Amino acid sequence: MQRTIRVTVWNEFIQERTEEAVAKVYPRGIHEAIAEYLRQQPGLVVRTATLDQPEHGLAEDVLRETDVLIWWGHVAHDKVSDAVVERVYRRVLEGMGLIVLHSGHYSKIFRRLMGTSCSLKWREAGERERVWVVAPWHPIAEGLPEYFEIEHEEMYGEYFDIPPPDELVFISWFEGGEVFRSGCCFYRGRGRVFYFRPGHETHPTFYNPHVRRVILNAVKWAAPVGGPAPRYGNVKPLEPIRGAR
Repeated sequence: MQRTIRVTVWNEFIQERTEEAVAKVYPRGIHEAIAEYLRQQPGLVVRTATLDQPEHGLAEDVLRETDVLIWWGHVAHDKVSDAVVERVYRRVLEGMGLIVLHSGHYSKIFRRLMGTSCSLKWREAGERERVWVVAPWHPIAEGLPEYFEIEHEEMYGEYFDIPPPDELVFISWFEGGEVFRSGCCFYRGRGRVFYFRPGHETHPTFYNPHVRRVILNAVKWAAPVGGPAPRYGNVKPLEPIRGAR
């Protein structure tokens, strides 16, 4: 029996409403471009949330009912409430999956989970990106070719100031010559975190079938897997301790 995965797609939803070039590509918002695809997949229940909603759409009850949170942000990282960031952080440690997309590398929640600046090189030139699968055995790579290409994208280049990923699934090469660790898995507490690089707001990247497949695979990978809940603090011994005082 297939389990249901509850997904919340979070987006600032600012540039789609203020910049014509972005609105032309994502008239209903980046969050809806992602959500519309995920809603077509069996076993997923999908909702969206945006920055301007009360508590950014991420109230306690919403996060309790979220198995995987997808995060896209760019121009308003500093507008995200520290209280909401702390709430999301706790949920990740408790087991909620988190998928951070593109410029979300600089979000408060990703930097909190990484403990580094998460800075990188970048260039907006609409150049070709070739995404190489470097862990073909990984669940996030399921159904993908050896590599896939995105015709026009923003460049991100190394050095990417993150901790060494627990698992590296993708490396990108750009037409201008740079490379980038573009698919990074991390384990934090009981939660799984995946950072995926593609997704600049003026390019139709989130309609690319390979990009969509990566996000779907990542949702399945990041979803809580159950298992016994860890216990912390002082505990009584399971067996008698000889010589105990």
